[in-house]
Amino acid sequence: MTDKSTKHELIGTITSDKMDKTVVVTVERLEKHPTFQKYIRRRSKFKAHDEKNECRVGDKVLIQECRPLSKDKNWRVVSILERQE
Repeated sequence: MTDKSTKHELIGTITSDKMDKTVVVTVERLEKHPTFQKYIRRRSKFKAHDEKNECRVGDKVLIQECRPLSKDKNWRVVSILERQE
């Protein structure tokens, strides 16, 4: 039996902060190619809710899945792990 309260968490980098209370987070992962056994870098972009507008482009953040907040915003910024200088 799975626990429904467990939320997915991802670490990514902010690529855009131009919207109000919303940031675009790019998450990178390494995937092994099935035939050539070579690692491929894959990227996914997520829109995340930033309540205080404190995130800046280049920051490394922890995002957590949540209920739908808008048409394509289902993630929330939990914490800023690293600041871009």
